[in-house]
Amino acid sequence: MDTDQEPVRVVIVDDEQLVRMALRLVIDGEPDLTVVAEAADGDAALTVVDEQRPDVVLMDVRMPGRDGLSTTRELLTRPAPPRVLMLTTFDSDDLVLGSLRAGALGFVLKDTQPPQILDAVRTVANGNPVLSPAATARVIAAATGPQSAHARSSSREAARTQLSTLTERELETARAIADGLGNPEIAQRLNISVATVKAHTGNLFAKLAVENRVQIALLVRDAEE
Repeated sequence: MDTDQEPVRVVIVDDEQLVRMALRLVIDGEPDLTVVAEAADGDAALTVVDEQRPDVVLMDVRMPGRDGLSTTRELLTRPAPPRVLMLTTFDSDDLVLGSLRAGALGFVLKDTQPPQILDAVRTVANGNPVLSPAATARVIAAATGPQSAHARSSSREAARTQLSTLTERELETARAIADGLGNPEIAQRLNISVATVKAHTGNLFAKLAVENRVQIALLVRDAEE
């Protein structure tokens, strides 16, 4: 690690004080990470994020008042918003996909071991998505589980409408992102340069009005469902 690099600034948002204390102890024990503020609910989170301008927000999904999903949506309308990593429990699966669609880069379970939480914070800080391994199967189940034909049709048509604005190359790039490929792998698949992949990805963010690659993947999945 570059010792001259500023530590990643983290805000912890959770209505349980013990959870916040435990996370602070874990994060502040790392030289490359620092907790700059805590908040017990969504409204307080909006205030401290505006004041502190953190790099990463560890956000509880369910809180009294403004929940983590609503707060994430609001945060990501700000100029230069932080990366959001959701904190969840097994009984909050119904909000996980909504969180990802709102722009969160991923989520970890509250009972995840400290080293994995630290890795997740660093991964998100670098702009990359992360899913807790113990919960990935639940997310897949939620994404592919039964829903009404009307709901599937509505999601599919909305996604297809968004994707229809793309060029053929941009659509191929979006599909490669949905397959989980990184920029070098996409470049190899499409026989283009990495710089061109980055240009296409930037166009995807602008045309689809998304914040990250997870949202692109979800749109592709909905369109092809």
